[in-house]
Amino acid sequence: MDVVARRRGRPRKALVVPAAQVPRTALHAQAAARLKDMIVRGALPAGATLVETDLSAALGISRTPLREALKLLAAEGLVELHQNRSARVPDWTPEEILELFEALAGIERLTAELAAPRISEDLMDQLRGKQAQLDRMHRDQVLDAYFALNQEIHRTIVTAARNRPLAEAHAALQARAQWARLRALSSGSRWEESAREHRDLFEALAARDAAAAGSVAHRHVLRTGVVIAETLQARRADPAAR
Repeated sequence: MDVVARRRGRPRKALVVPAAQVPRTALHAQAAARLKDMIVRGALPAGATLVETDLSAALGISRTPLREALKLLAAEGLVELHQNRSARVPDWTPEEILELFEALAGIERLTAELAAPRISEDLMDQLRGKQAQLDRMHRDQVLDAYFALNQEIHRTIVTAARNRPLAEAHAALQARAQWARLRALSSGSRWEESAREHRDLFEALAARDAAAAGSVAHRHVLRTGVVIAETLQARRADPAAR
């Protein structure tokens, strides 16, 4: 049915937009999620060239949604796009990783400080359950599940801070941080450190101690950046260790 609008007393037909169902998850978004997982887990390693024909065949999609997926990942800092050249996975430098985690540590310090007095009882109960699960996963050495729940806990604390600009800033850095966090947890002693820091952070939040929560969160996040920056620096000094 046409919609009629009046302008200066004269009837005028307005534009009629036909209804169209949009897929719940667009193909390019699905492809972006799959590629992101491959980059974070190292199946597409740092510095790798992304050949469109190979990726299209591997993912079973055409090059159009693939290119849209690469644009999404470029916006998250997980892919570099160059005109007239193939896309590539960034080969992050130690300095870039350290800068990233300095920024993220500042954000997470503030979100933890805000979350301590603001967290609802419901979210606190959720966090308590997640922390118990995290401890079991660490005890049983289930790295993949620990990593996924680790990220979920960080997001829960950001949610508990109830500050939209901080949440947006945190989300913008998360993709690149996931790449480094998984490698840090895989480095042996860092996993043990991280598990202790998570327990300390939970205790500070449960005590509603904003200063302690902020301090632990900052130390926890920055330490991950330092570990990965040192690892990358060592590999640069000894290419055979790659």
